[in-house]
Amino acid sequence: MDLEKSPAERPAVPAEGCLTVAIRLPVRIVVLVLVVPVRMLWDALVVGGRFLRDTVLRPVGRVLQWVAWAAFVWPWVTLWRYAVVPVGKALAWLGYVSLVVPAVWIYETVLTPVGHAIAWVARGVGAGFAWVLRGLGAGFAWVLRGIGAVLAWVYARVLTPVGRAVAWLLRGLGIGFGAVALGVYRVVAWLVRHLIVVPALWLYEWILAPVGRAIAWAARGLGWLVRMIFTGIGAALHWTLRVLLVLPALALWRWVLVPVGRVLAVVAREVGDALGHAWRVAGHLSLAVGRFLGRLFRWIFVEPVRWVYRSVLTPVGHLVRDTVLRPAAEAARGVGRVTRQALAAARESARQTRADIRRMLFGTPREPERVPLPKDRREPGAAGTRTLGSSTTALTKD
Repeated sequence: MDLEKSPAERPAVPAEGCLTVAIRLPVRIVVLVLVVPVRMLWDALVVGGRFLRDTVLRPVGRVLQWVAWAAFVWPWVTLWRYAVVPVGKALAWLGYVSLVVPAVWIYETVLTPVGHAIAWVARGVGAGFAWVLRGLGAGFAWVLRGIGAVLAWVYARVLTPVGRAVAWLLRGLGIGFGAVALGVYRVVAWLVRHLIVVPALWLYEWILAPVGRAIAWAARGLGWLVRMIFTGIGAALHWTLRVLLVLPALALWRWVLVPVGRVLAVVAREVGDALGHAWRVAGHLSLAVGRFLGRLFRWIFVEPVRWVYRSVLTPVGHLVRDTVLRPAAEAARGVGRVTRQALAAARESARQTRADIRRMLFGTPREPERVPLPKDRREPGAAGTRTLGSSTTALTKD
């Protein structure tokens, strides 16, 4: 079993330059010297803060919480529970008795019968209107059927022949007007062709087209000339800006800023690593110093106090408990026992005295009569119970 990684599986360690190695050790020494006091001060502040939180802030916070609850929450809770809620319940009961109950009574005894009567009247009126409307509808339907019959006769006997005659007349007029319009159209088309279209076509082919071609050739030449002028100006500006600005900036970036940036990056990375390493080392140092101070405090203060408590205070306390406190407690319990017995005897005497006075004034109270319980008829008595040697049936009964 191979416990080590093969060379192909091991992570590749990046190569470090001489500048990194030369900067790392001095930076870490300086940073460690600067960070150790800060870390020890920070750990001291953390310990002090935790002690202050556990011994002062938390009890004070609990006291303030209780005071705030007693000063702000408890009065409102008491007011709500013992004033607002009872008053609200009383007002709700009063509103129910004074509004809801009369309203329900009025609805059940007044409004419901009135509504039923109004509904019955409305149904009667609606039935009457329906009968009247049915009659009127039948009359209107009869009148409309008569009017429709008259209009159908007029359409079939009058309007149809008149319409056919008007259509025949309009068809003849349309044929005449069409022939006249066709002749006029042909004459106008011949005049437009020979007076407008043919001269315009000749003018386009022999005058406008050559002139347009000449203007287009001149515009292309002018555009080429302008393009060449602007191309030359752009090339000149390009090379001028490249020589005056771009090449110096590129040289400054490549030969000055990049090396300086790399050096600063290495320094910043090493400073960051040194700060982390120094913070961890300072933490270990602070922990060792804290443990040393804790043990010193324990040897100087805690152990003597514990020895005094175990060797001096505990025997003295046991002696005081056995010689003073326990006899005093026994005496107090005896006094309490005698007092309870005396109070019990006094209560019993007072009870007997009240009973005698009640008996003298009102007489002996009558005892309640005892009612005999009915016997269960399904079970026989002691004389008639069934045994192994006898029977309760009518045939075998002794």
